[in-house]
Amino acid sequence: MATTEYHHGVRVFEINEGTRPIRVINTSIIGLVATAPDADPVTFPLNTPVLVTNVYNAMGKAGSTGTLKKTLEYIAALARPITVVVRVEPGADEAATTSNVIGTVLPSGQRTGMKALLTAQAKLGIKPRILGCPGLDSQPVATALSTIAKSLRAFAYVNAWGCETVEEATAYRKQFGARELMVIHPDFLAWDTVAKANARAPAVAFALGLRAKIDNEIGWHKTLSNVAVDGVTGISQDIYWDLQDPATDAGVLNAGDVTTLINRDGYRFWGSRTCSDDPLFAFESATRTAQVLADTIAEAHMWANDKPLLPGLVKDILEGVNSKFRFLTRSGYLVGGSAWAVDGDVNTADELKSGNLILDYDFTPCAPLENLMFRQRITGRYYENFAEQVAKAA
Repeated sequence: MATTEYHHGVRVFEINEGTRPIRVINTSIIGLVATAPDADPVTFPLNTPVLVTNVYNAMGKAGSTGTLKKTLEYIAALARPITVVVRVEPGADEAATTSNVIGTVLPSGQRTGMKALLTAQAKLGIKPRILGCPGLDSQPVATALSTIAKSLRAFAYVNAWGCETVEEATAYRKQFGARELMVIHPDFLAWDTVAKANARAPAVAFALGLRAKIDNEIGWHKTLSNVAVDGVTGISQDIYWDLQDPATDAGVLNAGDVTTLINRDGYRFWGSRTCSDDPLFAFESATRTAQVLADTIAEAHMWANDKPLLPGLVKDILEGVNSKFRFLTRSGYLVGGSAWAVDGDVNTADELKSGNLILDYDFTPCAPLENLMFRQRITGRYYENFAEQVAKAA
């Protein structure tokens, strides 16, 4: 603010200092990879991220073959989320289709298959956070999808591919170690209006829609588990489940970090575990909370870049972050969180004068109440003063 020149009067100098509001990222955007040989090629060009804001309109352009139309139907049964669709060409066999779904980078630089999801932010201005390839998620696809999810700070749902038994599903889960991945077994049944009968419907498709619905109505801190799923008529395999008995099919699957399906007051996903090899991120809610906070805090501070590195700037950043942590804690998204300046051993004078600053924050995500136990006792003490009770009842 220059004040050296002469002026006889009053002037106002605008000083834009202080904290800035922090806006939480949109977590309910779906990233979907699907096949649709007879889809409208203008609406859904191959290997190109396409923005879908109206699921029903998109269904009309999705053709009748492949996985795209059915997946959009299953998502629409639960929510109307913003969706990024990448259509891939089905191959001559499963191996060729798998290669098309995984995709590659062409000499021109174009990304194909699921790798095209990485270009959604540049091309569409949005970043998908809920990923899936329903009906196409073989083991190689699931492995590749976990890598894409890591790059996007997204969460992916995959089927226990080719598994018919509980033992096969739990063994299949052991092939993964990514916190961004959840394995689901078995599938749902849903009414097929063409076949005029119940047909197997990928549970992953419903997981995508339900995840978006939960994010919009409750929040990213609530796991997929124990929420009624609309649009389904049954479960593709018999899964024995009992609320009070861990020695069941569902109990074994959950103990093996596999989310399963149950029928209790409606059909539901049952299980909140990821494929993480780190116990800190065993729950879906822990992974998604870490992702949301990382992107929210980083994206909210572009304004601070290249400002003069003064104590006031650091104070403003910390006050803004701590204010957001207090809000998220009061609102039930976090158990708690706080940010602070790192001591001089890290933020040395040499580092600071080079334009480098390190700030720390920690947080405690909301764990799902997975194992509620009541301790029951029998006692005779309520017979005490029995005569007085009889007299009052008389």
